[in-house]
Amino acid sequence: MLLSLALWLQSLSPDFGFLRVFQYLTFRALMASLTALLLGLAAGPFVIRRLTALKIGQQVRSYGMETHLTKSGTPTMGGVLVLFSIAFSTLLWFDLSNRFVWIVLWVTLGFGAIGWVDDWRKVVRKDPEGMRSREKYFWQSVVGLVAAFYLLFSISESSNWRVLELFYAWVRSGFDLDFPPKINLLVPFFKEVSYPLGGIGFVILTYLVIVGASNAVNLTDGLDGLAIMPVVMVGSALGVFAYVTGSAVYSRYLLFPHIPGSGELLVFCSAMAGAGLAFLWFNTHPAQVFMGDVGALALGGALGTIAVIVRQEIVFFVMGGIFVVEAISVMAQVAYFKYTKKRFGEGRRVLKMAPLHHHFEKSGWRETQVVVRFWIITMLLCLVGLSSLKLR
Repeated sequence: MLLSLALWLQSLSPDFGFLRVFQYLTFRALMASLTALLLGLAAGPFVIRRLTALKIGQQVRSYGMETHLTKSGTPTMGGVLVLFSIAFSTLLWFDLSNRFVWIVLWVTLGFGAIGWVDDWRKVVRKDPEGMRSREKYFWQSVVGLVAAFYLLFSISESSNWRVLELFYAWVRSGFDLDFPPKINLLVPFFKEVSYPLGGIGFVILTYLVIVGASNAVNLTDGLDGLAIMPVVMVGSALGVFAYVTGSAVYSRYLLFPHIPGSGELLVFCSAMAGAGLAFLWFNTHPAQVFMGDVGALALGGALGTIAVIVRQEIVFFVMGGIFVVEAISVMAQVAYFKYTKKRFGEGRRVLKMAPLHHHFEKSGWRETQVVVRFWIITMLLCLVGLSSLKLR
């Protein structure tokens, strides 16, 4: 928004030449982060008071950790603070004509709406389970598939009209249209190794990345500050990849596919980092507010969408290793329990409790130990992912 205003003022008079600074992506990214941070810190106390007044408190499951029962009643749905800060800062500082930021906002707010309904049911109906899994996955699939089909064509074309033309051509061809190598699955640490996906393969992979990342972050959000800091770190690292793929010079030098317009995602990533740090101010142990599904589902979906746009799905899998392991721990626990119950008549468990962070709590780790150690692991994994920029 401010970029459009600056360009308009410059066209009116040369006296506004100093506004050229708004054309620099790095400046707008820095300001987006600062705006989101200050906005989150300023609005945080008001949001917490409103959530408390509306009695929107966390309902702790009866079969959960005993030490978490004291958290019952703590304001939840604090993710609205994060999403508001991200959306406001992004709209203020990004180029409004950029198609990639709009699709990331669509996924973020779409998954946020799903999480809001889930959290609301937990609060109003006093049902700790909230939205049932089948219903939640249906709406996640709707948002994820819309994003997947749009990205299939928008990565190749910079015009939305050309995106529609390509989509119609793809349907008329019986879904047998040739796509450029940009949609191939890139293998990190190798210069020219990639796997062709085709149109259908790209859509399936994108859907799995977006929906999978959304649910993985949601499963990780179980301890004070556990999910938000890895989101900040992974999102910031993806912002670096966005800047590289959006630059014709850097992408050619580092042997990355050049995706015009993807660099603008650095503004969104910066806003997400600023909003996340502001939320952490209130979410650190002992938490004054919880993020809830409204924040966790949205942030996970945003990370997955950005990873697809910059063609770094495998690197995202590495950098978000904590999210991946948390999700796998739940799937393994449920699968093994069902298998042993059917086989032996009694369900058995792989872990003391799932997700994985609860297993470590059951093993004697304090909550703050689990959180900080998971942060350290995420930092290391992000450094490994960023090293793939040059080690190829």
